[in-house]
Formats: sequence, structure tokens, C-alpha cells
Amino acid sequence: MRRRPAALALATALTLGLGLTAAPAVAVPGPPVPPVSPSTASALEAAEPPNFDRLTPSAHPVELTSDPRDLGKVTYTYDGQTHTVRDYLNRAAQGFLVLDGTRILDEWYAPGYSKDSLFQSWSMAKSYTADAIGVALGEGEIRSIDDTAGAYVPELANTAYGAVTIRNLLRMASGIGWNETVDDVPLHVGVSLGLYSTLQFAATRTKAVDQGTQFNYTSLNTAVLALVLQRATGEPYYRYLQERIWGPGGMAGTAYVGNDSHGDALGYCCIYATDRDFARMGKLMLDGGRGVVPAAWVSQVGTPSGVNPSYGLGWWIDGQDGYYASGLGGQLIYVSTKYRVVIVKSTFLNPDEGETLPAFRAVAAEVARTREPARAG
Repeated sequence: MRRRPAALALATALTLGLGLTAAPAVAVPGPPVPPVSPSTASALEAAEPPNFDRLTPSAHPVELTSDPRDLGKVTYTYDGQTHTVRDYLNRAAQGFLVLDGTRILDEWYAPGYSKDSLFQSWSMAKSYTADAIGVALGEGEIRSIDDTAGAYVPELANTAYGAVTIRNLLRMASGIGWNETVDDVPLHVGVSLGLYSTLQFAATRTKAVDQGTQFNYTSLNTAVLALVLQRATGEPYYRYLQERIWGPGGMAGTAYVGNDSHGDALGYCCIYATDRDFARMGKLMLDGGRGVVPAAWVSQVGTPSGVNPSYGLGWWIDGQDGYYASGLGGQLIYVSTKYRVVIVKSTFLNPDEGETLPAFRAVAAEVARTREPARAG
């Protein structure tokens, strides 16, 4: 277990942020922090902060080219009013990127941020964790997602979480008593300060309803998935992510993954990366996993889970249009399977997250409408 002076621990907790794991349209108390600027990113790399593990660039990054067009003029209707995408970004974003194939069609950053800035993933990390589970399943490290968490994490075997299946953790139907708005705060602050580990916190929780019967967005579910992944594979979460997704998936930059200061990844939040690498992750999924994430898994994540028509296995679902990784304030990796477009938005805090999907659907439709047939895909 890594110990730190109290002042450094408090600073780290604030860097990670409080209440970083809201589901769409759910407000979580606590002051989130702005995305990391390029200068701060360099400081992170030099200091190797104790609550983070590093992901290194792929040896074969997916090359992205610039083919700019002004998608900010695209209009959409929300709450009975017509808006432009550019007006929306000025109100609700700090970074925005539209990817068609490997072409960046639009890339916009608020003052002080750029393509080199590292942005906090918030709960988009849950989708990374889900995909890592899919990879481990494909490799046979996890036998079945109908196995229980306790089968891989013996310390949880005699707790409420021990009886929960991996499937029900993935689809947020664990049945564990949890109020995301309230309970996420002691979870996140406690593990950030090193007061307890995610494993210790999970062991204290109790059953509220039968698993598989009710959707309840619970950050701790994904923290338990990260524990399952580590025990099943015998590798730290960040290393497995590096070797199975980040590297082979072609991510081009250095990134950082938050841990609980006891040696375990958070899993539910806190990946700091560039918007371009978030877009590369979306493209990996749009491309059917490219042999990195199993195609059978990719086809499941955008399929309703059975307890919520808008949630699959670690990814949110936008009807027939696509699916997306979602974080606090409308932070999104949006995969438009309908129009074959990836859209990323990074943000500090958007008070009305319901506006994001209408804006993104309009952008994806415009890209498809104006796309040259030879450049589709």
C-alpha cells in the first residue's frame, strides 16, 4: 500500500475530482476539476503522481489526417428551439472532435486547451473496463460473464458482491444498495485519500434487491469489475489495458489511469487522455474491434441489456443510431453506427446533458449526407 503526506493526498483527491461518475442527466455534488492543460500534462509525466498509472503510446498508432470542414454551422432542435452546434460547444464543451474514417473533419478546443491536452474521462472509463472484460472473456481468462465476482475475488466470496455475476455488474443490475449521487462521494474521496481500497469498500455493501431485476447505475459495480479483471488475468488493470487495448488499438499518446492508492485501479473513472485518443477508441469500436476487442463483444455492447433499453454492457445506447461512453457533464465518445461517424466531446460541466445527443445526431447525419461514397467507413 502506498502512503502519502496528507497535503499531497488531498491534492490528488481534488485532481481526480469529486463525484466523477454521474449517469446521463444526473447531477453529482462536488467540484470537478478542469481538463489537464499541455503544461500540466508534462508535469504529470515528469512527476508520476502516486494515484495514477501510465499508459504509453502504441508502437503502431492509428494515423489521423485533417480534412477540415465547418460542422459548427449544423443546426438541431432541442426543447423546441433551433441551435447551432457551435453555439452549443461555446456553452457546453472544452474539446470537440468529429472523425470520419481516419479523417478529422472538425476539431475545436476552448481557449487554453488543444489537441495535446489531457482530458479527464470521468465515467467514460467504465466502457474501457467493460471492453477489457470482453477481451479477457475472448482470451479465456474469464470463463463466462455469468460467473460470480466471488469466483475471481475470493475476498468478496462471502459478501453481497461475491454473489453478483459479471453480467449484472456490466449491465448495472447488481442489486447492491446504492445511490450514485450520494454514495459515489465517500467511495471516491476515500479511495483517493487512501483511507480504504475499492475492495474494502465493496465488501461493506449490502443487497437491496435481487440481482438482474433492476437497473441502478453504480460506480462501485465497475470498480468490482476492475478487481475481477485483475484477478482473472493476473495483471494490474493498467497493464492489461496497455497490452490488450491501448497498444494494439493504436492509441498515439501517453495517458494516465487512476488507482485507489492500494494498488488497484478505480475502473469506474479517471483516464486522462487526449480527445484524439478517445476518438481512436471510438473508431476501434466502430470498426468492430479490429481483432483487438472481440467482434462478438462489440456487437453486444450496443444491444439493450434486458434491464434498461438505453444500456448495454458498459456502454449507453442511442436507440438505432449508435452507442456511447458517457461521463459527467456530457463527456462522450459517441459511436454512430447509423452514419459511421465518431464524435468526442470533453467538458468541464454541462448543466443540461440532454442536449448532447440531438446535437451529435445532427452532426453525424450531416457528415453522412456530404460524404463522398469512396470515403465511407
